[in-house]
Amino acid sequence: MSSTRIDAETLRRLPKAVLHDHLDGGLRPATVVELAEAVGHTLPTTDPDELAAWYVEAANSGDLVRYIATFEHTLAVMQTREGLLRTAEEYVLDLAADGVVYGEVRYAPELNTRGGLTMREVVETVQEGLAAGMAKAAAGTPVRVGTLLCGMRMFDRVREAADLAVAFRDAGVVGFDIAGAEDGFPPADHLDAFAHLRRESVPFTIHAGEAHGLPSIHQAVQVCGAQRIGHGVRITEDIVEGKLGRLAGWVRDRRIALEMCPTSNLQTGAATSIAEHPITALKDLGFRVTLNTDNRLVSGTTMTREMSLLVEQAGWTAEDLRTVTVNAVKSAFLPFDERNALIRDVVLPGYASVL
Repeated sequence: MSSTRIDAETLRRLPKAVLHDHLDGGLRPATVVELAEAVGHTLPTTDPDELAAWYVEAANSGDLVRYIATFEHTLAVMQTREGLLRTAEEYVLDLAADGVVYGEVRYAPELNTRGGLTMREVVETVQEGLAAGMAKAAAGTPVRVGTLLCGMRMFDRVREAADLAVAFRDAGVVGFDIAGAEDGFPPADHLDAFAHLRRESVPFTIHAGEAHGLPSIHQAVQVCGAQRIGHGVRITEDIVEGKLGRLAGWVRDRRIALEMCPTSNLQTGAATSIAEHPITALKDLGFRVTLNTDNRLVSGTTMTREMSLLVEQAGWTAEDLRTVTVNAVKSAFLPFDERNALIRDVVLPGYASVL
């Protein structure tokens, strides 16, 4: 199928899987406005459309640190039980409306404790909201959502977050991640947490290869034992004229998934354009690349939009979109038989209608 024949509505209907999407980066603008008024938090504007535009403009700085700073306002409205329940439920419904059939949502519970909730109470509340969203979506466009708990790599509660991932692994939490500023905060600083997760058989991914280069990817994979890499765009620094270096070869050959987020990478300066984003070259070289949104509000994006950009600007076809969707499900932190069933019964039939 030619890429020019994939229209927006077809893209929206295609089954999608997203592995890298932050809860606090995907709120509805109107929800931020309403919740901010309820808690007395001052926003740059109280007009939802203007607020959405402000987020995208503020994030288009080409700087990861400033990009992260835009989360001040979303986090401010996610400090109460009511705020967490609503944002978690709406998160699921928004994925379902975008054609996502499987998603993994990540957040750092330590960032939601300013209102008096404990980290455990935060996790319990978010899981309750996600369950409510999945129950509502089941009536129309079913979606399954698993949770990744994050530790903030520049703070001292990473092990506590890892303990919660273990405690809630049978209650909707499917894995773990570390997030936050990469440069100066290497993943190996948290070896204790990763060793604990391995002992308890809890899978984890690590943000690496975005603001920091190959050393962060090497640590994430070879030192810490990550099963996936968050972003990983700078793995290209170990590829010269199509020849893979030892690290790049290790990542590709062992099918370590790259959770790639094109629009977000443009905003943080990790990539220069959609047409030249490493996701296309890495896909063609046989890496297990996956397509993701990262932060839907902050980047003004959806999975449908990310697909559309690749179709329009990088020449992707429906076959390419099917490949990254299957890649994502294969790399989901789900049991093998459940991944196979999702691919066989949902993803492949969904693409068969357009191929």
